[in-house]
Amino acid sequence: MGIPADDVVLIQQGSGSNDPTVVTVNCPDKSGLGCDLCRIILEFGLYITRADFQTDGKWCYIVFWVVQCSNSLRLDWDSLKDRLLSVSPPCLVPLYYDHKLNGSKAAPSVYLLKFCCVGRKGILHDITEVLTELEFTIQKLKVMTTPDEKVVDLFFITDGRSLSRELLHTKERRDNTCGYLCDVFKEYCINCELHLAGPEFENQRTCSSLPLAVAEELFSCELSEKESYTQAPRTVTTPPKKAIVTVDNLLSPAHTLLQIQCLDQKGLFYDILRTSKDLNIQVAQNINFAFKVAYGRFSSNINGYRNMDLFIRQTDGKKIVDPKLLADFCSRFKEEMLHPLRVIITNRGPDTELLVANPVELSGRGRPRVFYDVTLALKKLGICIFSAEIARHSTQDRQWEVYRFLLDENCDVPFASVQARNQIVDRIRRTLMGW
Repeated sequence: MGIPADDVVLIQQGSGSNDPTVVTVNCPDKSGLGCDLCRIILEFGLYITRADFQTDGKWCYIVFWVVQCSNSLRLDWDSLKDRLLSVSPPCLVPLYYDHKLNGSKAAPSVYLLKFCCVGRKGILHDITEVLTELEFTIQKLKVMTTPDEKVVDLFFITDGRSLSRELLHTKERRDNTCGYLCDVFKEYCINCELHLAGPEFENQRTCSSLPLAVAEELFSCELSEKESYTQAPRTVTTPPKKAIVTVDNLLSPAHTLLQIQCLDQKGLFYDILRTSKDLNIQVAQNINFAFKVAYGRFSSNINGYRNMDLFIRQTDGKKIVDPKLLADFCSRFKEEMLHPLRVIITNRGPDTELLVANPVELSGRGRPRVFYDVTLALKKLGICIFSAEIARHSTQDRQWEVYRFLLDENCDVPFASVQARNQIVDRIRRTLMGW
């Protein structure tokens, strides 16, 4: 018969301001469920301090200990619960099953928000902050500055709340969104429109061509020793260790143990489970093989490092013993943990361009909150954005989400020297990694 929907996701807030909130998910298992749950937690600006999960292949039980990364945004715990329920498989008979939460598998509709405003420092991040607070996800965007210093923002968005409440389909939700934006930006707001996106969304799907040298630098999976050190949290005073992934087929009689140690960073648990989910799909498609994570533990931060144990096995219940397959797994995990996001500054003709890239899940979704974090870092640095866009770029083995920013060189921050550019890149990396 299952369990009541209210007991599928339980959220117990900490008794003190510094105590973590405990999020428990108890539901039938599905491929990639842990990744989907971590993605939503990351979307809400939460940091996973610990996690335990286990499954028998049919039912899973997952516990997250989470804290807010920043107190700048209001957090709607009820909405978080609804969103977590929306990706959890149904566990009740139809009489008690809430189809609004779990019944629809259709992709969310894409809407176009056209926001025209007077330009000022940091306004693009401030708009993004409002959209994040309202639980919109930016799928694509085009930002342009006109000769008279006005800014035209075209945001292609989906509504996180529509997964459980179907609100953006209503005129009331659209009108309230535009009204709220106008109230927040007051005299800076010139015009605000929100409607279902048409063919213009498809026209924004591909990224304008990247020069070969720029693409090679941006998508390279190798980090120099200096870059690896600059990516470490400031609490790590010694040169950081490389990500370590070891395999043990002796400890458990039924499972292969993957032991992972690496630097702590924002979204680390999401990156690990995203990699597991994508590897599972790729392996299943390529060589008729797949694996399941039966048990895992994500430990607390110790001196800037994290440890994680994954007990995995094939879908036929056997251990994974193929040396080549295990070597490929370890190599992919290391790459994703060392270099989950790419940041460079380069020249685009006479202009200075900032590029940020992250791998897209095989399901087609990009990493949450990247645009929010990049614009936040630029705002704190006092750097104005002349134009911006988000699009997709394909390399030989994967698809990337690429964020391109033309930086306004009329601001007080110099871009000419290599040292200045390295400092900007370092600041943006640290914001993205939560350091």
